[in-house]
Amino acid sequence: MKSLIVKMAVLFLFSTSLTACNTFRGMGEDVSSLGHAISHVAS
Repeated sequence: MKSLIVKMAVLFLFSTSLTACNTFRGMGEDVSSLGHAISHVAS
């Protein structure tokens, strides 16, 4: 029973970290596109 709980916890942490990576990647792309738009307007 204890090993099942440990396996479930590891699986949860692994899946959460993957979701966070995708979220931060998307946020980085949004900030990058905003920077390009500001550069385009300024020039």
